[in-house]
Amino acid sequence: MERHNFIAADIGNSWYKVLASDNEFISEYQMPNAVALFDDEFYEMPYDEEDVVFEENLIVEVKSQAIVDKREIYYIGKAAARQKNVSLTSFNNQKVLEDRTYILLFGIAAYHAHLSNPQDTEIHYELDQLAVSLPTTQYKEKKDLLKQRLLGTHTVIFHKVPGLPEPKEVVVKLIINDVVVGAEGACAYLGLTRDQTTLGIKDDYLVKESQKGIIIGDLGGDSVDFVGIKNNKPVASVEGETFGINQFLDNIIQKVSKNELYKFDSRSELEEKLAEGQSEWYVEPFAGVKKDISKYIHPQLKSMAIKYLEHFDRVRSSSNEVKGAVRYIAVGGAAKLAQKHIQEAAVKWAERGRPIELVFPEDAEKLNVMGLLILAKMNHLKKQLNKPVELVSIEG
Repeated sequence: MERHNFIAADIGNSWYKVLASDNEFISEYQMPNAVALFDDEFYEMPYDEEDVVFEENLIVEVKSQAIVDKREIYYIGKAAARQKNVSLTSFNNQKVLEDRTYILLFGIAAYHAHLSNPQDTEIHYELDQLAVSLPTTQYKEKKDLLKQRLLGTHTVIFHKVPGLPEPKEVVVKLIINDVVVGAEGACAYLGLTRDQTTLGIKDDYLVKESQKGIIIGDLGGDSVDFVGIKNNKPVASVEGETFGINQFLDNIIQKVSKNELYKFDSRSELEEKLAEGQSEWYVEPFAGVKKDISKYIHPQLKSMAIKYLEHFDRVRSSSNEVKGAVRYIAVGGAAKLAQKHIQEAAVKWAERGRPIELVFPEDAEKLNVMGLLILAKMNHLKKQLNKPVELVSIEG
């Protein structure tokens, strides 16, 4: 393949996961889905700029036709998560219609462009292909509008950039030439079955199993995206639900705040603690005082696991196309965090005579973004060849 620039972005409700491929060199990023209004009057200059990590001090202004309010300046990602006025995603948020989607997406793309050109304060970064995903509940109706808003030129201004002289700004012009939109869950199937470099099939056995039927349950922040795969293609009769881990994270945060006098900055801070394992499930409300919070975590993850399996059971029962499915696959960051609880719940499900034997693949939390990068490369190749390329039908 010729030398090209691609970005794949899994725009999750808890995290933005991004893979950027510049001439086949891959960079990986993860940013909390958090924004906060910036007020210059209350900004405190750091005592020593050498200690400031740019990724943790992203202050952006976005000029784009995709943004309704072009006058505001925002903290994004880790910088936003530390602010008192941090804005996290609301339940069942409509990604295509919200400014935060574009502020975060353009912000992380521009951050990548800056890292690729660290000496420049004015950067033009041209993307041959941007691949993004939507929940299955929003995909059909909103994918074309998302494409329309993402195409074209967008300007991102980074303010208060550490290490730069006044005015301490970096201006990045993002030129997006083409956009492809994939459905969450279906992108994970691409990540499971295709090689990221050659784009060829890497799991023949899974593709053969798709002849009988596969169900993928992608458990995320505010949606569980179910995809039924039959004969290597998604089926129309399977869709997702507005259900995810965020409501359970919020319950944990509220209980810890009330009972242990410790306030998490964001859901992402709690998720990072959960990912570290139970040995790290404590907080320090005061110096030298450790409080075990596992008693708040286990009941919430157990409750979520039961609901997740209930949704799985409903999906496999309601679709004639995948009633004979031979493989059930759990993917997504939330599924990985709650794997132990989901497996324990599945044992009880089997005792009730309705077994759901779930497979938890490696890199379960990254499969969507891995599939999106494959989708970007496939779509670009298809346009170059000016003819269809054999590809699972997950984009429009």
